[in-house]
Amino acid sequence: MGIIRKHIAVICNYELLEDRVGGMDYFFWAFNDKCAEQQIAVDWFFPNKGGHGGYPTFNIIPANDSSLEACFSSYIKTQKVQYSHIVTHFIELCTPFFVDVKKLQKAKIIAVDHNPRPLGGYSLKKQLKKKLKGFLYSRYIDLFIGVSNYTSQAILQDFGSHLKPKTQTIYNGVLIDTILPKTTERSRINPKFLVVSHLRASKGIQDLIRAVYLLTETIKKSLKIDVYGDGPYKDSLFQLVKLYNLEAVFNFKGSQSTLKALYQQYDYLIQPTHMECFSLSILESLAANIPVITTPVGGNTEVITNNENGFIFETKNSKALSGLLADIIKGEKYIIGHTRTLIEDRFSIDMMVHNHMKHLWE
Repeated sequence: MGIIRKHIAVICNYELLEDRVGGMDYFFWAFNDKCAEQQIAVDWFFPNKGGHGGYPTFNIIPANDSSLEACFSSYIKTQKVQYSHIVTHFIELCTPFFVDVKKLQKAKIIAVDHNPRPLGGYSLKKQLKKKLKGFLYSRYIDLFIGVSNYTSQAILQDFGSHLKPKTQTIYNGVLIDTILPKTTERSRINPKFLVVSHLRASKGIQDLIRAVYLLTETIKKSLKIDVYGDGPYKDSLFQLVKLYNLEAVFNFKGSQSTLKALYQQYDYLIQPTHMECFSLSILESLAANIPVITTPVGGNTEVITNNENGFIFETKNSKALSGLLADIIKGEKYIIGHTRTLIEDRFSIDMMVHNHMKHLWE
């Protein structure tokens, strides 16, 4: 069977959960709609099936108990299908999987890299292993896409500078129309803070807890920080809050499906992360006119300009964060003006979809 130009496969190592709808879900829905509009058939390979949002209209082949790579390899071996393009999201780059796919498909393979790198970099052993994998397997991937300039540079650093001609950046985006913007003036004194994060150690919320502990008792009395999200580090964070007697400050609210309507109730988002690729919660917060307090890791500084639409502090430096929070709470530091325009102009879902769609017609 010859190649059907308008038939693609998208392989996403992304679990579909109704109680955790994130920015990538909105991207997948919008991308699928645009493909349908342009008469491009899409076979989606996910770990599981999803019945929420736009997923009922998807043609999903779930991996279930097998890996996505094994699921897809089995599918193209047993089905009479030839794709024009195969796109991967959240799939490890430069592995033998891509060799196997190229043996069976004439498709253009596009690998999208969403993965953050560790703050201190990889060990020498892992660096050498990645360089070897880049030498052996990168030839089987036609295009590498990083979701930030930081990510694109990391691809070259990990797998070799020879990949530069076939490495591009396509920024993640957010569905702006669903995010309610703050229209009232931000509080200069005792502003309201929120955290939106998966609760794992690499997100650095423990640094925020220690930073709050270092504040004076007077400041702590009026301070409230709402934490939205869930994850494996939750119990450790609870214990740390209890250890420092900060139960009156931190309010863990779990995952919230209405979060896009809640940002505008706050004045600042705090994201003390240790590693990041390109944060959708930062984009959502800015789209809601809520400035961001964060670290300079990953692609954060590609969207946050210190003292303009947020504040940057040194990663893992609880003392620096504590001093910054004190200045903000006392009204000595603040952000004036709208932060939404930047997101409308450069980081919308529509622009993200448009930039990904362009590669399907090449």
